[in-house]
Parts: sequence; C-alpha cells; structure tokens
Amino acid sequence: MLVLLPPSEGKAPSGRGAPLKPESLSLPGLAGARQAVLDELVELCAADEEKAREVLGLSEGLRGEVAKNTELRTAGARPAGEIYTGVLYDALDLASLDAAAKRRAARSLLVFSGLWGAVRVTDRIPSYRCSMGVRLPALGALGSHWRAPMAAVLPEAAGSGLVLDLRSSAYAAAWKPKGEVAERTASVRVLHAPTRKVVSHFNKATKGRIVRSLMESGAVPSGPAELIEALRDLGYVVEAAAPAAGAAGAGKVRMLDVLVDEVH
Repeated sequence: MLVLLPPSEGKAPSGRGAPLKPESLSLPGLAGARQAVLDELVELCAADEEKAREVLGLSEGLRGEVAKNTELRTAGARPAGEIYTGVLYDALDLASLDAAAKRRAARSLLVFSGLWGAVRVTDRIPSYRCSMGVRLPALGALGSHWRAPMAAVLPEAAGSGLVLDLRSSAYAAAWKPKGEVAERTASVRVLHAPTRKVVSHFNKATKGRIVRSLMESGAVPSGPAELIEALRDLGYVVEAAAPAAGAAGAGKVRMLDVLVDEVH
C-alpha cells in the first residue's frame, strides 16, 4: 500500500544535526528535478527578500521564512515525519505509533512537496517554505515542473497494491495515476455528515486518523474495494458508488466519501 499525503504549510524547526544529503532521499529518480528547485529557491531567497516573499506568497509576518530558505543546504535535517506539523500530522501522531506501525508508515507514506517532489517520512530534510502552488521565475509553476519526473518514478513506487490518495488538489496535480495504477487508486473525501460538506478541519484531522488506523491495524488492502471493507471494519462510515463496469471504469480512480459527525 502506498499512501499519498500533502505536506503541512507550517513546519517544525530544522534540527541541529547533519545537513541535508540530497543523495540520501528516497525516489532518486527525482534528484535532478529536486536540485533544480533547490538551486533556484536558495538563489532567489538570498538575492532579493522582497521578490522572494512575493513569489512564495508570504505575508510580512512570515518574512523570516525567506531567510530560512537561504540556509537549506546547511541547516540541520530531521525526518520528514517530524518536520511536517499541522492538523493532519497531529492526528496521525507518528511519534506515538508502536514499532510495527512505524515500520509500516516508513514503507507506505509518501509526502508530496513543492521543493522535494515527494519524500518518505524517514527522509531527513530541513524545514523550508515552498508550496506546490509557487511559480518560480525560471522554472515556472512547480506543479508543472514535477509532472514529468513524477510520471517516470511514481508508477514503480506504487508497486502492485492499493494507492490511497489523500492529497489536496494542488499536490494531486503533480501526479495523476493512470491506467492500471489508477484502477487500484482510491481518493478519499471527508464530509461533515449532517451537512454533506467538506470542512477543512474535519477533512485534515480525519485523514490523519484514517492513516493512523491503517498503520496500527496492519491492514494491507489490495485495492479500493478492500480499503472500503477495512475502513468499515475500523469503524469509519464510508460511502462509495459502485465502480463503472467494463471500458467505462478502465483507468479510473475510485472516489470514496468518509462521513464524520465531529472530530475529537
């Protein structure tokens, strides 16, 4: 099973240990695209703080994020699972998983990123600020920059099992499963049950809880139908239309709705 996650806008501080080693990151086929973004981002932030703040979409209060980006090559690195914070990652709470669940998370979780493309939660990275919606002056829109490298690398990373897509739309644009991979991909939407509306906090927190439940249970669904069964066994309310038959369903991602009344 491969679980695709969005990053968090806010991030924990960089560590005090060894700096980034780009060659150590997972998915080495993304190395060239990563280096291109890293080089331009560091140069932009070092050369013109005001322009960098505008390009990155940062408010005056977040001016310090520009300076942080200038130190990406020298700042201490920490596991990505410790760098990413926010509602989803608080609910997932990787640090409190038992040893077996942590091993499953290390194998299964892939966090998408405007800077790194995608990293595993065990990959050591510094804290940074660069969303997938950024358009760098030379490279252009990062969503477009990542499409070709991702298309070359992600199908192999997906293996032969379920792909559980929990990304937000900006990050989903960087790689869209196709063909046979799409047919074993499930995209989950979280709805507030009484209103049938997407509510940001419910959406993020429930996605974090879903991932945690799957990691703790050891469930290994092979496709969307098995995922629906596993989630229901774990106590989630899941609604899903039956997959289209024949050619109409070929190469299509299965869409699932998880209904919640409230999040504790």
